[in-house]
Amino acid sequence: MIGWPIPPPRIPRKTKEVLALERRQKVDWLVRNGFLKSDRLKEAMLKVPREEFVPYEYRDYTYLEVPLPLPGLNATISCPHSYPLFYEALQLRGGDRFLEVGSGSGYSAALAREVVGDEGLVVTIEIDEDTYRFAKDNLSRLGYYDVVVILGDGSKGYAPLAPYAKIAVTATCPSIPQPLIEQLADGGRLIAPVGPPDDVQKLMLLSKDGGKLKMESVEEVLYVPLRGEYGWIKTTF
Repeated sequence: MIGWPIPPPRIPRKTKEVLALERRQKVDWLVRNGFLKSDRLKEAMLKVPREEFVPYEYRDYTYLEVPLPLPGLNATISCPHSYPLFYEALQLRGGDRFLEVGSGSGYSAALAREVVGDEGLVVTIEIDEDTYRFAKDNLSRLGYYDVVVILGDGSKGYAPLAPYAKIAVTATCPSIPQPLIEQLADGGRLIAPVGPPDDVQKLMLLSKDGGKLKMESVEEVLYVPLRGEYGWIKTTF
């Protein structure tokens, strides 16, 4: 199995001020390295305290480029660069209706909510009950009450609030699930890792224009397997 080494859990030592400084330094690093380009996403990453979405015993590692464990089966919060990697490719904008498959810690939904603004909508769906509770509690505690957090099979999307202008899948898929393609609005974009969970995957960007689909590879990535009817792990919900 390939992947990043996870640092050992420990009692946090860093102060709130130190973590705030590290957040600013990380945003500067993301800009310098070409991951972060849009002003709205930059403002979101400066504003949202990522450390509040990380389990207590991993808090000191918040701004390192490593994934960190979360409650739930194989659940992680991704490396900091992953969020602009996804959202810049999606061209996430103010007013977008956005669906996230795999809620993780809730951090990515908080960033998306800051980007889409009051005129947009963020829906995030999580299949693991422990991970769902962790994300929902974090979002509520940080005041993101209008993010719609669903416990369910994200591989099937969430039809009641479709169509979505943008969709992000945060776990690797055998192929892009057909229900997600159907729930993508015309002119919309969908991003998802595609490939086996025990090897390097391709981050694929799908766009829909006039009913026609176009797909391109963005980057090579490493993500945990998607669970659900259209995932690698055929979990029923």
